Amino acid sequence: MKVLVIGGGAREHALCRSLSLDPDVTALHCAPGNAGIAEVAELHPVDQLDGAAVAALATELGAELVVVGPEAPLVAGVADAVRAAGIPVFGPSREAAQLEGSKAFAKDVMAGAGVPTARSYVCTTPAEIDEALDAFGAPYVVKDDGLAAGKGVVVTDDLERARAHALACDRVVIEEYLDGPEVSLFAITDGTTVLPLKPAQDFKRARDGDEGPNTGGMGAYSPLPWADPKLVEEVLETVLQPTVDELRRRGTPFSGLLYAGLAITGRGVRVIEFNARFGDPETQVVLARLKTPLAGVLLNSANGTLDDQAPLSWSDEAAVTVVVASHNYPETPRTGDPIEGLDEVAEKDAPHAYVLHAGTKRDGDAVVSAGGRVLSVTATGTDLAQARERAYAAVGRIRLDGSQHRTDIARKAAEA
Repeated sequence: MKVLVIGGGAREHALCRSLSLDPDVTALHCAPGNAGIAEVAELHPVDQLDGAAVAALATELGAELVVVGPEAPLVAGVADAVRAAGIPVFGPSREAAQLEGSKAFAKDVMAGAGVPTARSYVCTTPAEIDEALDAFGAPYVVKDDGLAAGKGVVVTDDLERARAHALACDRVVIEEYLDGPEVSLFAITDGTTVLPLKPAQDFKRARDGDEGPNTGGMGAYSPLPWADPKLVEEVLETVLQPTVDELRRRGTPFSGLLYAGLAITGRGVRVIEFNARFGDPETQVVLARLKTPLAGVLLNSANGTLDDQAPLSWSDEAAVTVVVASHNYPETPRTGDPIEGLDEVAEKDAPHAYVLHAGTKRDGDAVVSAGGRVLSVTATGTDLAQARERAYAAVGRIRLDGSQHRTDIARKAAEA
């Protein structure tokens, strides 16, 4: 099978890594990719938001499966353009991707499906904003209705900060605060059958102890030793399957990766948000544990044949990912700094630890930073403690001027 992956972050590197290990994949391409992905796939320049350009590239390459990684191309309708060219594509249509593209649309779908979530108001005027903030009180949860690359949400006790964020958005969702630990659960679906993956937890705040601003994610781990063993079954029954059924009922079937961000509250599981693609950095740890070859599962989703899929096989090992970010991320990250130590990790830590590239590019013989989140250092081990130890040992070999990373990824879970 010839596969083309669209995107250029650590999520796409994780997908390409898994696909490169699949014996059924005979050729692997990525557009636009990054310096790390170039080691496992052939790179092609493309505007990933241009559906016609992506479809033309897939046709030219003879791709038999296209995997769309990021949310922006999905919301832009890239999967529709590839489908129209007659090529199987893993990723929802533009309409179905509104589940991530619009928080208000997602709330409406959840209401129709009877999915448990936070009470909320959709606001478009200052008066509506003030009324909603007053109704819920602190802590305030304010979400930009549109795509914001994981950084459009403000959770704060500061009323003025909450109000300022809300006023800066064209349309905003203000909702009640959900207490309790958060869980990320991915499911692969073809619009009818829903196949949940293993749960993970990510770390949104920039600094240790969950301090600092929200980011796109600073690390993740799987499995969750503290979670109820029946959690996946419960979420499949009360959240994932009803949502997929509701979208199909509305005439906008969802095919691809449905991501549920969950809060395990004192009143039960509640949905914080849906995404329409693999999450980053959770993908890095979930795929590190998946033993079933990936391409066939994604193709079954694309072809509507997921009910033929054999049960997925998983490693009992734990996985931890630590994100290395550039200087001053997430505010105004500095780019262009050389990255050293990548060869050392490959020599000394493989196969238990490896580096997935996020914001990198090649500059002559050097690899340099090209984004806010630069690398995802991922490791596996017999338990979370060993996976953590291996991940941080590998992080310690990497040299990037001014870089930052959290030192407490998975610490509490590993010590429990």
